[in-house]
Amino acid sequence: MEEESNFMPNLTTAYGIALTLWGLIVTWISEAQSISSFAPALFGLPLLVSGEMAKTPEANRKLWMHVAVTFGLLAALGGTRFFMVMSDGLNYASTSMLMLFATGSIYTFLCVRSFIEVRKSRGLDASE
Repeated sequence: MEEESNFMPNLTTAYGIALTLWGLIVTWISEAQSISSFAPALFGLPLLVSGEMAKTPEANRKLWMHVAVTFGLLAALGGTRFFMVMSDGLNYASTSMLMLFATGSIYTFLCVRSFIEVRKSRGLDASE
């Protein structure tokens, strides 16, 4: 049961690490001079912190997971810029935007689904 209850915080931590590494690696490979190349890492670090904070016993898990889903949603929204530049072809920047859009959308969907399941398991109607 403990493993199941830590699934979303663990996923959040892993997603934060992945975004942070993506931002750092793409910036290094592309030799970008712009701070915007770090965008995935700028979303990843708060996700990483939120995931870890949600796992601590004294933490307010609900608060930290809501912080995390907010950054997941912001990542997805930030990635929508891909649709404005996709006619230019794929490059490091557009690939990062597409990755943010896809993974941010999936992560946000999983968080919302998890929130609904928690409410159901506590006997609360999701529409309340």
